[in-house]
Amino acid sequence: MSSSPRPRPTSLSAHGSARFRAFLRPLAVLAAGALLLTGCAEGGDTTGEGAGGDAGSDTTIRVASHMPPMTDVVEVAGEVAEEEGWTVELVQVSDNVQYNRLLADGEVDANFAQHEPYMQAFNAEHDAELTALAPIYDAKVGFYSAEFDDVADIPEGAQVAIPNDASNEGRALAILDEHGLISLAEGVGFEGRISDIEENPKDLEWVQVDLLNLSSAYEEDGIALVYNYPTYIARVGLTPQDAILLEETVDQRFAIQLVARAEDADTEKIEVLEQAMTSDEVRDFLEEEHSETLLPAF
Repeated sequence: MSSSPRPRPTSLSAHGSARFRAFLRPLAVLAAGALLLTGCAEGGDTTGEGAGGDAGSDTTIRVASHMPPMTDVVEVAGEVAEEEGWTVELVQVSDNVQYNRLLADGEVDANFAQHEPYMQAFNAEHDAELTALAPIYDAKVGFYSAEFDDVADIPEGAQVAIPNDASNEGRALAILDEHGLISLAEGVGFEGRISDIEENPKDLEWVQVDLLNLSSAYEEDGIALVYNYPTYIARVGLTPQDAILLEETVDQRFAIQLVARAEDADTEKIEVLEQAMTSDEVRDFLEEEHSETLLPAF
C-alpha cells in the first residue's frame, strides 16, 4: 500500500466509456443567448439588458443564479422585497461561470450560486472585487457510490471522483480525511490538495472532474466514490440519505452566499436584497421544502 497519492489522471476520459468521454467535452460555447431570463414578478424583463441599462425602474434588483434551490430562494426573496416596492428579477444561467462574469461586468446587481472560497478564487483569477454578504444555506455534501454500501468495502486502488476546482477539491479531501480514508498534512483543513495527502492506505486513485459532471461520474463503471452536492446528485435520483459518506464538520465558509460587487455592498438595493434573502419567509422555505438537502445558515 502506497503512502502517497498516485498521479492524478488528466481527465475522466482516460478511465471511462465513449459516452462519458463525450459528456466531458466542454458543455457549450456560452453566448448571450444561453441565458434564460425570468422575472420574479409576472411580466419580468427578458430583454437581457444590463443593470446599468434602462430596466424601467431603479427599484429593480437583478440577481444571477444557476439552478434550484438557489433560484427558488431568489424568487421567495423577490416576493418579500415586492412588499416594500422592489422588483427582484432572476437572471438564470447555465453554468458556474456566467453568474460571476455578469456581476463583475455590471450586468446584474448580485448573484446567489456559490460559497465564499469559490468567489475568492474567481476574484484572484479575474482581478475582480466581489464580496460575500450573507450566508444563506449549507448544502449537505458527501460521497456517493453506485457499487458499495460500506466504506470498508472500497477496494485498494479504487477510483475516486472529486471536483477539479481548488475550493471544492479541498472540501472533498477533508471529508475523506474526516472519515479515515486518507490523512492530510496537519493544518491544511479544507484547503488541502492531493499533494497534501500523507497517508493513502487504500492507494486510492484521483479522478478530477468538473463539478457539473460529477453526477455522470457516479454512473461510470470503475468509479467507486463520487463527491457531490445534493443539487447535482439529484439528477440521478439521489439525496444525501443515499450518501456513503457525509460531511460531519460544517465550515460556514462553504455556505451558499449572497454576493455583490464590493463597491455596491452598502447601497440601498443590496441592503433590501440582503434583508429579503435573510427573511423569515426564506428560512421557512428552506426548512419546510429542503430540510433533507440543506441547513439554513442565517
